[in-house]
Amino acid sequence: MSATPLTYAVAAALANVLGAAAVTWRAKWSVQALDTLIALSAGFMISASLTDIFPEAIERTGSVAAVAALLGYLLVHLTQHTLAPHFHFGEETHEVSEMVGVSALIGLLLHTAVDGVAIASSFHVSPALGALVFMAIALHKFPEGLAISSLFLAAGAGRARALYAATALGLATVAGALITGHFPWLASYGLAVSAGVTLYVGASNLVPEFQGKHGWRLQLAFFAGCGFYFLSRTALGL
Repeated sequence: MSATPLTYAVAAALANVLGAAAVTWRAKWSVQALDTLIALSAGFMISASLTDIFPEAIERTGSVAAVAALLGYLLVHLTQHTLAPHFHFGEETHEVSEMVGVSALIGLLLHTAVDGVAIASSFHVSPALGALVFMAIALHKFPEGLAISSLFLAAGAGRARALYAATALGLATVAGALITGHFPWLASYGLAVSAGVTLYVGASNLVPEFQGKHGWRLQLAFFAGCGFYFLSRTALGL
């Protein structure tokens, strides 16, 4: 039996929890490895959005897909960098207020719900596209879970609350996948919205995390992420 979109959404959600566990359980993890994963994820996500998600959305719904994609892009900017301006991917090392953590969580809940919509709506097109979208989303889920949990810890919350915050993000992803099938307009336009969200996360969230850092390692990881996307695309028959 082939895996369902819900199965992929649950797997992506678990990556949020694993990211939180790396901070809350004080597991050993490498900052360099995290930076490399962020750069790799950025390349993969940008490639996915521009090469397949956005073109497929336009083919399905026409020019209105461009407006929906722009809406997705603007909504993420509003929730993550206007209403919650302190949020960034990676571990939070400065003391912040509880309100900062809560506002960041609320902003991310919208984004992670769209992640679930993206997985489900892409599977409506084809299993191959669904697998690619899942990979694009799953790659940034670990640093996302790490970021929100470390933000809660920096605000003085206990480990349990920090872990619950990341779990909430995962549950929002699962909820997004579940509701897509019950709302035809989500199945139709969810792919377009997710194109804008994916592009924002890759280009406006992840790229700034490493583009100012010196050395070739992270820049090569970014281009490797682009290459990994096209290799995955070929392997899946797209």
